Amino acid sequence: MNVIGLEGVDAGMIELVGGKAAGLGEMIRAGERVPDGFVVTTEAYRSGAVPGSEVGKAYERLGAGPVAVRSSATAEDLPEASFAGQQDTYLQVEGAAELEEAIGRCWASLDTERAIAYRAAHDVDESAVAMAVVVQRMVQPSAAGVLFTANPITGTRGEGVVDATPGLGTAVVDGSADTDHYVLDGTVHDHGCLTQARLDELGAAGRRLERHFGAPQDVEFAFDHDGTLWLLQSRAITTLFPLPPERGLRQPRVYLELGHMQGLLRPATPMGMSALFLVTRQWMDSVGVRDAGDRVRELMVDVDGHFYVDLTAFARNAKIRRRLPAGLEVYGPRVTKAMEHVLADPRFAPVPGQPYRNSTMLRIGAKLGPAIVAGLVSSLIWPRAARGRAFGLIGLARRASKPPAGELTTQQRLRFAEDLQRSLFARDLNRAMGPLFAGMLARQVPVALLKGVASRDEVESTTRGLPYNVTTDMDLRLWQVAVRAREHRALFLDTPPRELADRYLDGALPDIGLAAFLGRYGHRGAAEIDVGVPHWGEDPAPVFATIANYLRVTDPDQAPDRRFERAGREAEAKIHELVRRARRTRPVRAALAGFFMRRARQLAGLRELPKFVWLIPLVEMRRQLLLVGADLAGRGLLESAGDIMFLRLPEAHSAAGGADLRELVAERRRTYR
Repeated sequence: MNVIGLEGVDAGMIELVGGKAAGLGEMIRAGERVPDGFVVTTEAYRSGAVPGSEVGKAYERLGAGPVAVRSSATAEDLPEASFAGQQDTYLQVEGAAELEEAIGRCWASLDTERAIAYRAAHDVDESAVAMAVVVQRMVQPSAAGVLFTANPITGTRGEGVVDATPGLGTAVVDGSADTDHYVLDGTVHDHGCLTQARLDELGAAGRRLERHFGAPQDVEFAFDHDGTLWLLQSRAITTLFPLPPERGLRQPRVYLELGHMQGLLRPATPMGMSALFLVTRQWMDSVGVRDAGDRVRELMVDVDGHFYVDLTAFARNAKIRRRLPAGLEVYGPRVTKAMEHVLADPRFAPVPGQPYRNSTMLRIGAKLGPAIVAGLVSSLIWPRAARGRAFGLIGLARRASKPPAGELTTQQRLRFAEDLQRSLFARDLNRAMGPLFAGMLARQVPVALLKGVASRDEVESTTRGLPYNVTTDMDLRLWQVAVRAREHRALFLDTPPRELADRYLDGALPDIGLAAFLGRYGHRGAAEIDVGVPHWGEDPAPVFATIANYLRVTDPDQAPDRRFERAGREAEAKIHELVRRARRTRPVRAALAGFFMRRARQLAGLRELPKFVWLIPLVEMRRQLLLVGADLAGRGLLESAGDIMFLRLPEAHSAAGGADLRELVAERRRTYR
């Protein structure tokens, strides 16, 4: 079948007519006004020759006047990728010969370098792609443009956006001219090429299309000189950020994205997200929260692989809400202002019992309070001993992460992987909170004590170059590795990090002390809280990239170790200056401020330690999961060991029990880019 009328097309014919034509056919079936036309099918494309006779007859039935000729590839206008602008469109085509030429040029546009690159970026199988061509009677518009049924800038569903221009709408699509812009938010518009009545008509059409297709739509339209609205195309908006899942909770909700703060600049793997939920539940169990699983599901939200926290309950707590904007300052002023806006909204008015009942808070306080208070006080009195106990957690975590002796079954490995963090929380990490809170307190108290004498910035400058920070120590140790690499400077600067990593793992690089560095810090990485992502011990390529950057430092004064030492000296000098300044008028406060500023330098650097310790068993969890994946791949239930990271923990148990989840993994791999 080489030619089909658009009225005979539906969504199930996409392999024959392509995405654009399938969408047009669905619009016609839904009763929308679409210009008459026909499709030159993919069968004609595969034949390699334009079916001139059939095309000519179909063209005559349209009246043989001007037509629009547009591509309709099988990988076009899909829900997950629009492929907008990747193939060609020809307007005002007139005459059979010109039409056949335009069809051939549309076919050729399937194989442009731009289109091939776009398909490669979206993992489209080249062998399965074919091109149909849509031919439609040309609408001579008085105005045309694009309607988005959801705001593509803000992501607001139900708020339409229209960009329009007089005449043909090509200027809107290609951005070649200024357009009239309208937001359909209830405002009455009295400017530009569209009247309010036409905007209302567009909004109604957009709502119908959104209901029909089940998703927000990007709609091309035209008004002819009689004022009739014609719909030229409708496809899913693929750039909208997904909505949070429906959880049956009171609306509206306020969410804070946390992943980027931990280096998750892309979606977390399913196993990574599953592990985060598990670890949070285990921590809540350890501090006495009942029904911890339910609380985790209320607090943490997986939005298409992005890690969000639901702050609604905290915003509705009468006491917590007063301190919430200040508590979010670490995320920047935009987040703080957004939270202030939320708190001013009457829909987030205080509600009793949010986020936890008093009995729950008392239970948590009884569980943690005495140890934290005792640890805080003892840390302020004996900071060296407190640091010793805190750093002792590193060894405890390494010992606790060793698997039991003997061969483990797949189910035993899964249970061991799941329980790795539980004992760490129950025995160790919660008891380390005292020194942490002591360091936090020691940083804040001097700000109040020196009010009117020193600014907050001056006080905070005394915490630059903090010692006892595991992340700073890691950076300085890597600098020493780079210093040893100087005698092989050309090798480490001229060789790509990926190749250096492969050669290192093969034992084919000079010894620069990297093995010792990775022995201590190999559990770190860019997206290190995602158990599904390799850490530096597995993939040291990012470490070699940093070494190369360090080798480019030629000014000795800019060396990391000198800068750190300089920052420490300046901070100590600032403490002396502030104490001396305050002593003139407030000697008691000066003494107290000096005490706390020095304690801050001795304790505040510990703030990075809990995460450092927590990551140690996470790496062992990853190792055990990969062993499980290898077993499942050997049994034909997964394609490779790494596929385990595209399952969630309950699904991994199902696979261990014999479930074949290869199709589920393949689907998730396609969406994880």
